[in-house]
Amino acid sequence: MTVFFPSHRRTGSAVTSNVVSMTTSASAATASEGAIRTGAVTDRLVAANEQYAAAFTDPGMDARPVLHVAVVACMDARLDLHAALGLELGDCHTIRNAGGVVTDDVIRSLTISQHKLGTRSIVLIHHTNCGLEQITEDFRTELEMEVGQRPAWAVESFRDVDQDVRQSMQRVRTSPFLLHTDDVRGFVFDVKTGLLREIDPA
Repeated sequence: MTVFFPSHRRTGSAVTSNVVSMTTSASAATASEGAIRTGAVTDRLVAANEQYAAAFTDPGMDARPVLHVAVVACMDARLDLHAALGLELGDCHTIRNAGGVVTDDVIRSLTISQHKLGTRSIVLIHHTNCGLEQITEDFRTELEMEVGQRPAWAVESFRDVDQDVRQSMQRVRTSPFLLHTDDVRGFVFDVKTGLLREIDPA
């Protein structure tokens, strides 16, 4: 199933878009990691921001998402959420982490999003070929042996992406801190086709 949010008109100043041409690492000529100067990537981002700011105009929005929706998704670089969901600047809150799992910090962000900024709907998005399917909670032990301290956080690794989406939906729906848990839907994004597949919470 695909999800499409219909386009909408805003009152007030028009929102303009400025595209900055940047070569992605997927299309750039390959170079050894050692050949990349420390800070070079950040320098490139800062230079791109200067171009962006030169043509930037204040869209006249406040912090409340126009569509009253919060999207929780994986941090994977292959997910272009705004393009994939037909979203525009100001439409949603986007909360991303490794795996797109619902952790205490995600609940924190969702709680602020709902209580203070008016969102009502929650969309959860995992994806195929996720890196969290390749590691286990043993990663915490590996870190402890490497740095001498065991992390307090869980890795939240999983083997069944569908089941992990269901677990995330359940964590949202049972949180005592959220005002609105009646419109919570979960999906798996296919990184090969770009399509969303909805997960039955049952």
